[in-house]
Amino acid sequence: MDTEDAALRRVGMKDVAREADVSLGTVSNVLNRPELVAEPTRTRVLAVIKALGYVRTEGARQLHGWAARFLAVVVPDLADPFFTALATGVGQAAREADLGVMVCTGTRDPEEETRQLSLITAHRIRGAVLTSGEAVGRTVAAFKRHAVPFVVADQYGSHPAACSVGIDDVAGGHAAVRHLIDQGHSSIAYVSGPDHLPQVRDRRQGALDAVTEAGLRPTALRELTCTDLTVGAGKDAGHRILGLPHRPSAVFCANDLLALGIMQALYEARLRVPDDIAMVGYDDIGFAASAVVPLTSVRRPAVALGRQAGRLLIQDTTHGTSHEHSHLVMQPELVVRRSTMAAPTR
Repeated sequence: MDTEDAALRRVGMKDVAREADVSLGTVSNVLNRPELVAEPTRTRVLAVIKALGYVRTEGARQLHGWAARFLAVVVPDLADPFFTALATGVGQAAREADLGVMVCTGTRDPEEETRQLSLITAHRIRGAVLTSGEAVGRTVAAFKRHAVPFVVADQYGSHPAACSVGIDDVAGGHAAVRHLIDQGHSSIAYVSGPDHLPQVRDRRQGALDAVTEAGLRPTALRELTCTDLTVGAGKDAGHRILGLPHRPSAVFCANDLLALGIMQALYEARLRVPDDIAMVGYDDIGFAASAVVPLTSVRRPAVALGRQAGRLLIQDTTHGTSHEHSHLVMQPELVVRRSTMAAPTR
């Protein structure tokens, strides 16, 4: 079975049998009574199952009417409030259409991603909203192979075969650093996340654009890379900032969790925000406004993003081949709070 055919419909037992050159009964025995199948044949069939990405759906057929009433949301980590809010938005869209939502997490772990994907495809859900976590490329390929309708959220235009909704993170990065420059800062650190994430790259590009437009040298923006976008990674970055020979007067973070971690490190070192170091985060999660020093942040409309993605998915699965894919871009908003409201000390 070639890739194009697999992308048009779900991989079934007949496909496995044909590719492995065995009967349907043999495939069934491999799945249900492997002890009845000779080892060479069993090994060949299992290899084909893995290559085609076949997943069992026997139980799902009994629940087909129920399962078709659910959307899936695939997110990297519900510990990140941004993804929780996005899933909430998808849930709002689902309720509008009298549908339910199944939330799947763990797409930063390839093994967990495979397990979640098997659950989704086995239950024949109506469709899925995929967030742009680290594994989104693999996930998209698998969903195409199983003919599961999907919409990509938090990324736009990168998957022409599906609808997408994203946020202009170049504009967001520009707004954050432009604000710091307007406050008088000319030595700024950008604390970023994994470079393979397009959002991280876009925010960096926006920050560099703001530095260039202000007539500052590119060295005015120094980047400190983090392997994760978590509070713990931010605290580690804060310690690195404290160890710099020429400490920046302001920090722009790729998300709010990093910013909160850095603020913890600064507090432990008895430095004041914003008097010693000004801070700007990204996402504007709920913790940003309630921090000890309320955090200036670039607000991404996560709930609206999820709601729009859910509506596009419902339209796609309702209208079928007559549906035209849309690629929507939402604009972020800089929310200024006390973490940037003092003049730099140097």
